[in-house]
Amino acid sequence: MFNWTATQRNVAFASFASWTLDAFDFFILVFVLSDLAQYFNTSVSDVSVAIMLTLAVRPIGALIFGRLAEKYGRRPILMLNIVMFSLFELLSAWSPNFTAFLAFRVIYGVAMGGIWGVASSLAMETIPDRSRGLMSGIFQAGYPCGYLLASIIFGLFFESVGWRGMFLIGALPILLLPFIYFKVPESPVWLAARERKESTALLPIIRQHWKICIYMVLLMACFNFFSHGTQDLYPTFLKVQHQFDPHTVSIIAISYNIAAMLGGITFGALSERIGRKKAIILASFLALPVLPLWAFSSGSWMIGIGAFLMQFMVQGAWGVVPTYLTELVPANARAVLPGFVYQLGNLIASVNATLQSRIAEAHGGNYGLGMAIVAGTVAVLICVFVAFGRETRGIEISGAVAREQR
Repeated sequence: MFNWTATQRNVAFASFASWTLDAFDFFILVFVLSDLAQYFNTSVSDVSVAIMLTLAVRPIGALIFGRLAEKYGRRPILMLNIVMFSLFELLSAWSPNFTAFLAFRVIYGVAMGGIWGVASSLAMETIPDRSRGLMSGIFQAGYPCGYLLASIIFGLFFESVGWRGMFLIGALPILLLPFIYFKVPESPVWLAARERKESTALLPIIRQHWKICIYMVLLMACFNFFSHGTQDLYPTFLKVQHQFDPHTVSIIAISYNIAAMLGGITFGALSERIGRKKAIILASFLALPVLPLWAFSSGSWMIGIGAFLMQFMVQGAWGVVPTYLTELVPANARAVLPGFVYQLGNLIASVNATLQSRIAEAHGGNYGLGMAIVAGTVAVLICVFVAFGRETRGIEISGAVAREQR
């Protein structure tokens, strides 16, 4: 990382910040589920449908913005994407009723769906090949970093601004646009592909590589159940099941998001040494012995330690995903295909919050049980799926382009 050029560092920061601020906007919602339920006079499980809808439509955004990024470049489409999700986050704050709120979250979900694929391809195609594992961990750490920002904002401002104020604060990502416009160049891989007039038609690529596409969708469904299954209802679990006040909820959320960032960077960097598959399997397997402490302990300290360890492992496994997906797909589909399969996995996992809240309601409000069932199951499935996948460490991306340009 210290040998990167200033341009490469700018691209790395912009990609990380885009994903961070996107996640920040998404996670504002999970902190105010119970408050929205009270305001709109409905149940938490009904309000959690907003999470489900946001996740369910993200493949549409990944497809739309990914295709645009293949045609017009990563940089301008990333900027358009940021404008879109910031705008609909802002509109969420002005929802006059629950139906309008759900409608705004659906359109926000489409806008949110494009960020991951476009930003990750820009990063992976710009930084040196030898640093992809590290950059993968840094980029994916943007997700818990966004959660961390939401935790801090919730703890500091919620009692004074309420849920509408939280969504107003969520429009701040638009401030990233000037930095991208002035400091971030287009992907050199995309520029080289445009010079060669490569086809970016998606259907022929999917037909040719249909087996790996199905594999990636199933793997990403498990991964999204893993992350959303351990994150989305955790603030509700702390507030409702354990009766912790907003300050305590915020402190615990801050601690486990710091752990998530550390885990992503640690296992992302580790994947350059031991391989992508071993790093993912190791992190996923180590989540299993943490389950009892994370979901069934009592007291803020024990629960906080369990949450810290769980997110270190969950996001540790996730830290390898951006580079693993980028390396699995053909070069002329990197802006659209990784993001598309990732968001299709999100579509399958979009039922998570509603599923877990229904399990909790059927067992006397035991959110810990619902979360543990989902997290434990998918941790095992990830280990199995990845064991049968192919190793991709060492595949060249930017180096190949550099040789062609010489």
